[in-house]
Amino acid sequence: QVQLVESGGGSVQAGGSLRLSCAASGSGSRINAMGWYRQAPGKQRELVASITSGGSANYTEAVKGRFIISRGNAKNTVYLQMNSLKPEDTAVYYCNAEGTTGTFYSRYTAWGQGTQVTVSS
Repeated sequence: QVQLVESGGGSVQAGGSLRLSCAASGSGSRINAMGWYRQAPGKQRELVASITSGGSANYTEAVKGRFIISRGNAKNTVYLQMNSLKPEDTAVYYCNAEGTTGTFYSRYTAWGQGTQVTVSS
């Protein structure tokens, strides 16, 4: 199975920047896409951005032009560069990976433990 470890959360003032990192580990698995979700208090978890193994990126409308998702050269890491942060970006951010594993290419979805991002006004 794939394990995901996130880092890079923290507190910042509005207008500031943060960079989140997520590293995947685990043998016998293939990663097709990685992404970032977030969950604010009292709200449902939502997709922030995702990127395929081919490098195709997708963003939720609220972060377009401010956030950039990218993958490392080894394809088992994903980054989220967050610029021009707003108080409404405050949430727990979760790394996500989707792919297949094993001889029969069983599909899986993996989640990180979450990292807090707090933006003050």
